[in-house]
Amino acid sequence: MFEPGLLKDKVVLVTGGGTGLGRSMSTRFLQLGAQVAITSRRAEVIEKAAQEMTAEAGGQVFATPADVRDPDAVTKMLDAVEAHFGRVDVLVNNAAGNFISPTERLSHRAVDRVLGIVLHGTFYCTLELGKRWIAAGQKGAVLNIATTYAQSGSGYVVPSAVAKAGVVALTKSLAAEWGKYGIRLNAIAPGPFPTEGAWSRLMPTPEIQRLFEERIPLRRMGEHQELANLASYLISDYAGFITGDLISIDGGETAWNAGEFNVLDAVTKEQWDALEALRKKGA
Repeated sequence: MFEPGLLKDKVVLVTGGGTGLGRSMSTRFLQLGAQVAITSRRAEVIEKAAQEMTAEAGGQVFATPADVRDPDAVTKMLDAVEAHFGRVDVLVNNAAGNFISPTERLSHRAVDRVLGIVLHGTFYCTLELGKRWIAAGQKGAVLNIATTYAQSGSGYVVPSAVAKAGVVALTKSLAAEWGKYGIRLNAIAPGPFPTEGAWSRLMPTPEIQRLFEERIPLRRMGEHQELANLASYLISDYAGFITGDLISIDGGETAWNAGEFNVLDAVTKEQWDALEALRKKGA
């Protein structure tokens, strides 16, 4: 299904689109025929990324800076994208902030920083663009990048867990409310995907990285192309009847964590033989 014209004639706006997973998704959208707008707070980063992505994948990339925590900045950013491309068909809310810390060590400023980018930024962008779509009678699609612990919660990343849970609630709520306008909203819950920025904050040592790898049934981290392909499908017309959903792409990590006895992965063949012998002896 990933034919070159899959996203032809679609204008896709990606927040946080100049680095990490946002850049990988943006590049894939270009390869599949989309016109792409990327935004981030750092103008020099997204301008350089736009040039590199165009050279790599062709197509057209428009870079315009914005702090998604500022609703006025969001309005100006969308004005700029619409002035350049004429419209926006798809919004990918990817901008995020996260770090690991015992929660009792956090200040209110650290909490506000994460919630401001992840929850408020996602809401501001979605609300402003949604209003424009509804006023124009235009259909659209929103894809929010959540996380596997948005539903379960997680210690040591509590502001992110709270913010991402809000993003999932926003996704499902607006899918129900805005479906009548032809607006679809879905979310992706990625497991561990190495990125240059977030990775250094969340997995600062090889030992911590190995702890995560051991909890993934497929015994590896995710590859950016895998997530970019899923995102491309969800914003394409092939997914026209999918809305209000949260799709995990985590190598089975969520399923492993949900099973109480999955820790028995650590039992060796010899130990299983000994346990079986004891069971048969007891029978």
